[in-house]
Amino acid sequence: MHMVKRQKPTQCQSCQGIEITPADRPLPVLPHIEARQVVRTVRRSQLREIVPLSDTTIYEMEQRGEFPRRFNLTPRCVVWDLGEVEAWIQERRNASSAGSIELAPGPDVRSRKTRPVKSDRG
Repeated sequence: MHMVKRQKPTQCQSCQGIEITPADRPLPVLPHIEARQVVRTVRRSQLREIVPLSDTTIYEMEQRGEFPRRFNLTPRCVVWDLGEVEAWIQERRNASSAGSIELAPGPDVRSRKTRPVKSDRG
């Protein structure tokens, strides 16, 4: 029977000089990457899932300065800053809790021309 000797694993020449870090030691922090703030953006379809308003309502609110402005990522891609949208939602939640949002009036049922349900009184 012929025995095969196991050789010590060797590194390839392009990998020499690269130190392998153990899993328990944290990775180094790169200062030029840490200083940059990552901006998450959402497209129109994602915005509709977050904010249940129509496109027209959002556009009109943007024009009045009541909603975060969209910006063009590319000539054909419009996005909103997710952080600004979330801050707007939180601001609206706080205003609603404080009672400072004026609610729309209910319908005036006395001004109806016909009654939707017949009366039991003859």
